[in-house]
Amino acid sequence: MLERAATIDETITSEEVASSAGTLLPLEVNDLTLVIGGKRLVDTIELTLAARSFTMVMGPNGAGKSLLLRLLHGLLQPTAGSIHWGGKELSKEIRQRQAMVFQRPVLLRRSVAANIDFVLRLKDGATADRRDEILEHVGLIDHAKQPARLLSGGEQQRLALARALVLEPEVLFLDEPTASLDPASVLMIEQIVRAAHLGGTKIIFITHDPGQAKRLGDDIVFLHRGRLSEHSPASRFFTNPSSAAASAYLEGRIVL
Repeated sequence: MLERAATIDETITSEEVASSAGTLLPLEVNDLTLVIGGKRLVDTIELTLAARSFTMVMGPNGAGKSLLLRLLHGLLQPTAGSIHWGGKELSKEIRQRQAMVFQRPVLLRRSVAANIDFVLRLKDGATADRRDEILEHVGLIDHAKQPARLLSGGEQQRLALARALVLEPEVLFLDEPTASLDPASVLMIEQIVRAAHLGGTKIIFITHDPGQAKRLGDDIVFLHRGRLSEHSPASRFFTNPSSAAASAYLEGRIVL
């Protein structure tokens, strides 16, 4: 039996809660469940995420990490339970204030600049200057006229990030955005994401890399068999995990 999940409620101050008034945060998840083909892939998750923190989501393969992000972003409908952003139920309006980047970039078969222009049409007052600004920020301004499909894997992921960030989302979901990339590309993406967080964007980031989670994370959400096994500050998670599943995972043992 899994141990009761630890929380970081004690680290959330009243000032942080007050600062999130009128925004999408805090996120409150109650009894969130997803059943597909008779299998509980996400199982009665209870979770609260406050503003400001950089949240890393970890767990073994098949733990439900990607499914959780898709549920939180509204790409999947839960079988049971509720999701509230800033006290409001998940809706189309809320989704428009969020963005998601996947492990494999989803890009248009157009130029790099055209990929940004496509999403900028959704933003009032958007200009070509804003497009060039974001491409400069992610190091792709010199590739603006190049077909997106000719970019390297790391460059494509940076373009996917640029397309997400140009709309200035309040929440950014990242599903293993640096998987299979070389160290230099990983570093560049981490710098871009960290800058977004410092600019006020809430980050919820899936990773299998403990080193990456230590570098970036304020708090860790650890899933096991579709359940929330632990939610704790990163410093505590890596030095004194409260669940047996997390301990086994960090030690490189098979998580039973």
